[in-house]
Amino acid sequence: MLQNNIALKNKTVLVTGAAGFIGSNLVLKLLKEFEGVRVIGLDNMNNYYDPKLKEERLANLSEFSNFSFVKGSLEDKELIDSLFAKYQPAVVVNLAAQAGVRYSITNPSAYVESNIIGFFNILEACRNNPCVEHLVYASSSSVYGSNKKIPYCTDDKVDNPVSLYAATKKSNELMAHTYSKLYNIPTTGLRFFTVYGPAGRPDMAYFSFTNKLCKGETIEIFNYGNCKRDFTYIDDIVEGITRVMQHAPEKGVGEDLLPIPPYKLYNIGNNQPENLLDFVQILQEELVAAGVLPKDYDFEVHKKLVPMQPGDVPITYADTTPLERDFGFKPSTPLRKGLKAFAEWYAEYYNVC
Repeated sequence: MLQNNIALKNKTVLVTGAAGFIGSNLVLKLLKEFEGVRVIGLDNMNNYYDPKLKEERLANLSEFSNFSFVKGSLEDKELIDSLFAKYQPAVVVNLAAQAGVRYSITNPSAYVESNIIGFFNILEACRNNPCVEHLVYASSSSVYGSNKKIPYCTDDKVDNPVSLYAATKKSNELMAHTYSKLYNIPTTGLRFFTVYGPAGRPDMAYFSFTNKLCKGETIEIFNYGNCKRDFTYIDDIVEGITRVMQHAPEKGVGEDLLPIPPYKLYNIGNNQPENLLDFVQILQEELVAAGVLPKDYDFEVHKKLVPMQPGDVPITYADTTPLERDFGFKPSTPLRKGLKAFAEWYAEYYNVC
């Protein structure tokens, strides 16, 4: 197992996407668990989904005096440069991005601006500020695209993206590798697998299904239910990020007298793909148990099996062996436990009990 080479105590950490699902949970963990840490949060607060959720996440973070929030976008280079110059972050965690596979099909420009131009601005700021000891950034399981081999391993070739979102995330990995090689910047990319949990993203299946069922609408289950997803609970994701933050890839010099790229990639997934029909069954059971839906709710009437959608893949399945080897950690929250926590939060948040 790797030994930590970065102490977060009394360090300044920049977290982009700080009002997002993963970002807000990460910031909260950092503020609670690391003495003297100062967190600078950046988010553009866009309306891709209900900004009220983002505002409430921020309200929870604003209780901490060592948290500062800046509203702005990654593609604003002047803003990014000024943030680095002012706060001199030792660790940067880039979670801001335009998310969503299907949305990228109809709104491609948003992905180029945020995920490529925005990430380029982060890399440039890291290059020009030697105070940065480690850049950690969000990639995605979507980079595996139409790969047939499972489980997905970070050593696999990922040259077959099936959505622009996936292509931008793969581009991030290539850009980070280049900057690690040319400028000796330690970077670690994290490929997240289907993150879920309380106060999550409303566009994700578990959340959107719940909203539709509460309204008496029909939910569509793609590929006629023959899909599997490696659902990963939010607490496992932020635990993985936190551990990775504390070990920057080691620097070295190769035979060409140029830096050996201090560059790493890890999957963070539950390593246990679930069939979508089983997932829906567990979700509906937990929604009933939490009082979100009545016990006599007729789920069969509100379910429809439909073909695969453009940009989707039939299975996601993470090989987490390198994460376990290097950090002694593997996501392990059972799907039922995670969906139970979501259902109970939903009942309280929307006052449906």
